[in-house]
Amino acid sequence: MSEKRIGAFSQIFPPKPTWTAVDVPDQTGKTVIVTGGNGGIGKETVRGAKVYIATRSGEKSQKAIDDLKKETGKESIFFLKIDLSDLVSIKAAAEEFIGKESELHTLYNNGGVYSPIDRLTKQGFDMQFGTNVLGHFYLTKLLLPVLMATAQKCSPGIVRVINVSSIGHYTGAPEVIRWSTLAPGNDPSEQKKLGQNRLYGQSKMGNILFSNELARRYGGEGIVSIALHPGTIETDLARSAGSLVQLLGRLVLYPVSYGAITSLYAGTAPAAGELNGKYLTAWARRTLPHKQALDPELEKKLWEWCEERVKDI
Repeated sequence: MSEKRIGAFSQIFPPKPTWTAVDVPDQTGKTVIVTGGNGGIGKETVRGAKVYIATRSGEKSQKAIDDLKKETGKESIFFLKIDLSDLVSIKAAAEEFIGKESELHTLYNNGGVYSPIDRLTKQGFDMQFGTNVLGHFYLTKLLLPVLMATAQKCSPGIVRVINVSSIGHYTGAPEVIRWSTLAPGNDPSEQKKLGQNRLYGQSKMGNILFSNELARRYGGEGIVSIALHPGTIETDLARSAGSLVQLLGRLVLYPVSYGAITSLYAGTAPAAGELNGKYLTAWARRTLPHKQALDPELEKKLWEWCEERVKDI
């Protein structure tokens, strides 16, 4: 796949996929974590892999797990309790996983929120950035030892971290990230000035910046980090948007099964093992994100900002 920037129209209305879930290679022997994985990716990765569905809702997840076991005939699907808006919960989840497993082949940082402006995380961060970016940063950081240990046992390109962003990261530009909206105790008027869509957009920009810096720092340790836009998908996140957005969404949203395609390609396709530090769009096509998402100084600044916020948890 060539390095080019695919236009917004083609990303919103992509051509028919040339790679789908039926092309997922056998995952026997692999261990996978999917955050927010009640369906879609969680369902399709159960092809021999041991899958941990990492979500906040035990009841909702257990129903999804029971359905998956019934549909697939596989028993190796487990619930991992995690609240990505609470750093303490993230630490507990990582410790629980490490206490049970010695290997992790793929981490899908898939969960996300699109929330009202006035909502904050448990530690007081903007809910969208705190969950979508800081939460996944901390989970990944805590799981890096097991990811690197697994990479030492595997062929190159096997161990991967898949970071689900969105075409919405363009709404974070041109300022990219307004740092004053993120810190606990900040003036709420800063968030109101930015608005819900741009707060979401800067969190999705943060996903790409994090993914690229992870690739730069740990690619040499055998970890492949890929960011992606999954497509405009009909999910719970989309349904939490305003009525106008929902109305427009009916014209462009695709079924959840389509939303798994690009993530599954990034996480399982042999060719994707060569895509460390790259960005994909629907459906499993290589493209470039906004140019500001490729700024190495911003990538470094975001990483250091996140490190500072989790160091005392």
